[in-house]
Amino acid sequence: MALFRSVAGTAWRRPGAGRTFSGAALLLPMLVLVLLLTGCASGAGIGFGEAARSGGGGESSAPPTELITENLIANERQANAAAARQDLSPLFVQHPPPYTIGRGDILSIVVWDHPELAAGGMTMATSAADAGVVQPNVTPPGFAVDHQGRIQFPLAGLLPVEGLTEEQARALLTKKLARYIANPNLTLRVQAYRSRRVYVDGEVRLPGLQAIDDIPMTLVEAINRAGGMQPTADQSRIVVERGDARYTVNMRELVQKGVNPGTILLAHGDVVRVHSRDESKVFVSGEVITPRALTMHNGRLTLNEALGETGGISPLSGDARQVYVVRKTAERTRVFRLDARDSGALAMAETFELRPKDVVYVAASPLANWNRNLSLIFPGALTNAVGVTNRP
Repeated sequence: MALFRSVAGTAWRRPGAGRTFSGAALLLPMLVLVLLLTGCASGAGIGFGEAARSGGGGESSAPPTELITENLIANERQANAAAARQDLSPLFVQHPPPYTIGRGDILSIVVWDHPELAAGGMTMATSAADAGVVQPNVTPPGFAVDHQGRIQFPLAGLLPVEGLTEEQARALLTKKLARYIANPNLTLRVQAYRSRRVYVDGEVRLPGLQAIDDIPMTLVEAINRAGGMQPTADQSRIVVERGDARYTVNMRELVQKGVNPGTILLAHGDVVRVHSRDESKVFVSGEVITPRALTMHNGRLTLNEALGETGGISPLSGDARQVYVVRKTAERTRVFRLDARDSGALAMAETFELRPKDVVYVAASPLANWNRNLSLIFPGALTNAVGVTNRP
C-alpha cells in the first residue's frame, strides 16, 4: 500500500500536451486488477487438499490429501513390510543333494585293463580337455545320455542312468560288467554337464546360460559366473522365476537380517533377472532448485534425500507448507502433504520412504503466484510502477 500511496502522490505530464495526469488516475485500473489477481493468487496455492475438501465431484475432483505424521509413517512402514513379505523358503536349501545324471550329459567311462571298451573315445576326450578347447554346439567325446536317460556301453548294452549319482551309476555298470569281466575296476564321471541349466539376464556383465554341475548352483554363484553385477544393478530387485512362481530377492535386506544369500539354491530352468536402478526412479518437480528424476539407492530413497539431492526447496518461490508426494497405486491415487515448517518435519521427511515412480512436488508460495500472474497479464508492470515512484 505504501507503493500505491507514493505513486498516487506523483503527477505525470504527457510530452507534447498540456494536460497533467495524477499517479492515482494512472494506477487506478492497475490497482483493481491487482486486487483481483490477489484474490486469485490466494486460491492458487490451495493445493490438492483444498480441492478435495471443496466437495467438487466428477473428473475434476482431486484425491484427498493425507498429512505426513508419525502415525502415517508407521502405518506405511507396516504396509511396506507386509507387501514385501514373501515366502522365500522354496529357494533356501541347507543340505543340497548330490548331482544326478540327466539327459544330454556326457559320461567318461574307463574300464581299467580293458581300453578296448572305451572304443577310442576317451583318448580323444582327454586330449580335447587337456587342450582346453571347447567348441560350441559340438558334442564332446564320451558316452551321451540319450532322450530316454540311457547310455549304450559295450557288453552292458543299454543302461538306464538318469537320476543316478556317479557312484550309483558306477555300481550299476560294475554289476553289469561282472558277468563278463572278473572283478571289473572302472571309473565313471560326468564329463560334460548339459542336462541342467539356468539363465541369468539383466544388469550383469555376461548374461546367458549357466550350466549346473556337481557344485550346487546358488544365486550368488550364478551371478558371479555371469561376471558379477553392473554398477547400475538394483540389488533389491533380483527376481528368480521358477515355473509359474516369481520370487523377488532383496539382497540388501537379507544381509541386514543376517541371512546368507549364498544359501539360495537354483534349480534347472530357473531364470534370474537383475533389474536396473533406472527402472526405479522418483520424479521431483515444482519449486526446488534443480527439478529432476532421481534413481533409488538399492530400492531406498526418503523424502528428505529426494529434496536434498535436488537442492532443497527454493527460498524465493517455494512454499514449505505444501510439499506433496503423489503416488499411483493399483487401487487409487494417494497424495501426501508435508508441512516443512513444523517442528520435527525434517525427521519425518527422513523416515518417509518413497516408492518407485513417486512424484514429489513443491508448490509455489502465494506471493510467487501473485507475481507470476501479474507478469503474465502485464509484463513489467511492477517494474514500471516502481519506476514511476522514482521519477522526480
